Amino acid sequence: MFNRDTPYESRSGTADRIKSSVSASPSMAIIFLCVISFLLEVVLMSVAPNLGYLYMSTFQFDPNSLLTRPWTLVTYIFLHTGLLHLLFNMIVMYFFGTALERRVGNKQLLGVFFTAGILSAIGYTFLSRPIFGISPGSMIGASGAIYGVFAALTVLEPNLRVYVYFVPMRLKHALLLFAILDFLMVNSSDMIAHTAHLSGLFVGLYIGFRMKKMHDKYRVMRYAGRW
Repeated sequence: MFNRDTPYESRSGTADRIKSSVSASPSMAIIFLCVISFLLEVVLMSVAPNLGYLYMSTFQFDPNSLLTRPWTLVTYIFLHTGLLHLLFNMIVMYFFGTALERRVGNKQLLGVFFTAGILSAIGYTFLSRPIFGISPGSMIGASGAIYGVFAALTVLEPNLRVYVYFVPMRLKHALLLFAILDFLMVNSSDMIAHTAHLSGLFVGLYIGFRMKKMHDKYRVMRYAGRW
């Protein structure tokens, strides 16, 4: 999907990148959990529909139940509406997630993913109606969290080459394109939580700039110590 050879040294250096192998990859663990959750959903819906609906309703995020069911701020991430929804999210997570974890480390990747996922749900809850006049309903999917990963990676590697629908472009242009599309489609009836996408995107940008600032500060201190 894109060229991942562009180096970006994390604070932990080469050791973290070596540890971030496929066998110890949090991105792959997230993908695995999403796939298992989806398969469980399919099996339950086929064998025992009532249990399937119970499974979905228990773990999906509903803005009206934010205070009474706070666990859904995390669990909704691992649910998906269909195979295409799951496939698209997992492909993006595979490329962008593994690229980010190699650059900043496993813990930082998890921090970006779950912070963006939680805050995208909160943003969806409190920004949809006052800003766009949308009444937010129930929501599932990892898109908001993945947007955070996408945005953070863009801050660190803005010129990384990617292919968007087979069209080559730089990562920063791809992020801008998706941000514009989500903004233009925010009031559409496509059943996609565009405000959650945008919330996750801005969270990822903020975290990305914080990471970049810390990296730049560390690099200056390291080289200053050699004089």
